[in-house]
Amino acid sequence: MRSAWLLPEHIADVLPAQAQRIEALRRCLLDQAQAYGYELIIPPLLEHLDALLSGTGHELDLSTFKLVDQLSGRMLGLRADTTPQAARIDAHLLNRQGVTRLCYCGPVLHTRPTGLAATREPLQFGAELFGHDGLEADLEVAELALDCLRVAQVSQPVIDLADARVLRGVLAGVPMDAEGLQDVARALASKDAPALALLCQGLPEDTRAALLALLRLYGNGEVLPAARAVLPDRPLIRTALDELAWLGSRLQAADPGLRVAFDLSDMSGYAYYSGPRFALFAAGCSDTLARGGRYDEVGAVFGRSRPAVGFSLDLKSLSELAPAAQPRRAILALWSEDASMRAEVRRLRAAGEVVVTALPGAAAGGAAEAAAWQADRELVNRDGRWLLQPLNVADAT
Repeated sequence: MRSAWLLPEHIADVLPAQAQRIEALRRCLLDQAQAYGYELIIPPLLEHLDALLSGTGHELDLSTFKLVDQLSGRMLGLRADTTPQAARIDAHLLNRQGVTRLCYCGPVLHTRPTGLAATREPLQFGAELFGHDGLEADLEVAELALDCLRVAQVSQPVIDLADARVLRGVLAGVPMDAEGLQDVARALASKDAPALALLCQGLPEDTRAALLALLRLYGNGEVLPAARAVLPDRPLIRTALDELAWLGSRLQAADPGLRVAFDLSDMSGYAYYSGPRFALFAAGCSDTLARGGRYDEVGAVFGRSRPAVGFSLDLKSLSELAPAAQPRRAILALWSEDASMRAEVRRLRAAGEVVVTALPGAAAGGAAEAAAWQADRELVNRDGRWLLQPLNVADAT
């Protein structure tokens, strides 16, 4: 019989030390987004399914938990991504003219983990910019994402740039159904050369050669000139490569130490992104820390198609890379009905101190509480005055 306290696979409790680390980082990231002018929103975890999946493609559908609303009989979904909700809020509730900047931080749920060690309940932080179709907006969002990694003290961040329009340009004029197109995008994203070669059978020779060439087009600044030499000279491809070069040069100029890379075979979210997209890594770490890019069609179903660009990351995963914050040292106070003592405890808490009260009957005078909060002081009465003195750990235990 399975123990009642065991959680589902890839679902885990967040215990005090990690929770404090995550919360401290959450506050810092929201402050960073606010410094750029992004306004906080808190969308619901549960929505009508059609709204959650609007404009997001097949992959998000497979990732979304679904259930029937007993009040209306309609299908509901537990959000697997907050971006569609931000688009709904921008289009239907705020309905502003000009640029709108929104940020959020909350849990999302996935039916399956994205990796062997991944959680099915990420804590998603993200930022979305609506209403500007210029590359300046793409640059701002990428810079904010990089600044969020710097806030988390991620050393040597790496940004990979790509663009789904390259694949669309390569396949221009080639008849292919939606399923075949997704198969090609998946083979490119996973760099599966045998699968891609099989999918290319029957395609025109120049298209087949260009698709196979995409697998080799990843690396540093030499990728874009190589792409111009081997890919078809088509307007959509030229535009995509020009915009990637522009973004890469501006990011490099702002931070000469930043490693800017290009991966023209990375078609993750192919059906979702409509322009430049990026992925962020830490040097020496293969796990993606953040993803973002342009997705101009996501708000169309809400009756207001607006240019849009944004990014998101899993705060739980990011917190594991961030160095542990220095713990706040606490004060231990033995419980008392003395009015002056209780007033002093209130004063200390109002001044920002953590005061942990050892309740009546607490083992060893509150040793467990003192250890949990790494208390280094205690509140004692000296000649009718309540004073702080160093806590003798040996005595407390």
